[in-house]
Amino acid sequence: MTTPQGMTDTDRRTVAVWAADCAERVLPLFEAEAPDDARARDAIARARAFARGDLTAADEIRRRFVAGRAARSATSSAGVAAARSAAQAAGVAHMGAHALGAAAYAAKAVELAHPNAPEARVEEVRWQLRTLSVEAACALRRLPPLGTDTAGPLGPGLLDSGTLGEVIREIQAALAD
Repeated sequence: MTTPQGMTDTDRRTVAVWAADCAERVLPLFEAEAPDDARARDAIARARAFARGDLTAADEIRRRFVAGRAARSATSSAGVAAARSAAQAAGVAHMGAHALGAAAYAAKAVELAHPNAPEARVEEVRWQLRTLSVEAACALRRLPPLGTDTAGPLGPGLLDSGTLGEVIREIQAALAD
């Protein structure tokens, strides 16, 4: 492991399940807009296969950007966020910190899909935290705080700002309690 964001293979497999669960909840937002694009669904299936030990990190590193390109098939911001959640879930095989990206994009997708329901994102994050296994929570607790380690997805950048950053900070704060 070259960065704390990478996690051990066992920890990545553990958090991959949770990341896939988060992404799968919002997958219908993407599929409603791009019913013939299977890349997001495939990314979630690959995250689950990695979690079971059916795929290796090396297998997934080569395919890590495929689901992210599916976001171009979406017609709404919510659909784009849902596709990116799936891409982040698949990215867990490469670096465990992507699990928080999957959760953040899923919460963002819910928020964008329900603009008149300000509690939608809060409820989604609560669901995410309730469904987090003890083992996955322990693994996620070992990640550095968002924005403090530049060697991965939790460094300063896209996941560190806006809604995504807010969600990740909420999750990390809840895990610290």
